[in-house]
Amino acid sequence: MQKEVALNVFGEPLIPCSFDPLTGFFRDGCCKTNEDDVGSHLVCAVVTTEFLQFSLEKGNDLSTPRPEYQFPGLVAGDQWCLCITRWVEAANAQCAPLIKLESTHINALETVSLDVLQQYASEV
Repeated sequence: MQKEVALNVFGEPLIPCSFDPLTGFFRDGCCKTNEDDVGSHLVCAVVTTEFLQFSLEKGNDLSTPRPEYQFPGLVAGDQWCLCITRWVEAANAQCAPLIKLESTHINALETVSLDVLQQYASEV
């Protein structure tokens, strides 16, 4: 049986988002997903101070290290797999971080059009 290859928003194999800090629902560096990923961690974002503050205000502190979860805490410039709904909230609040399209899972297109995602494309 062949393992299914995760695809990005271009329908190509998903490129890893970050190994330092190690990101992804599966903590494998990629924004892969399955039915257990209720948050849909699909968007490979380059986080900003503004976004980290926005996320904190929404109840998700991504800046504070949590060693018990092997989470170092994020700083501006880190790449991280974000939940698609939080990214959309940030976009609506004019503080969405840029994203790496080649590392953003194709399922993001179920929520946001490619045209919109391309407006936030990072050149990282």
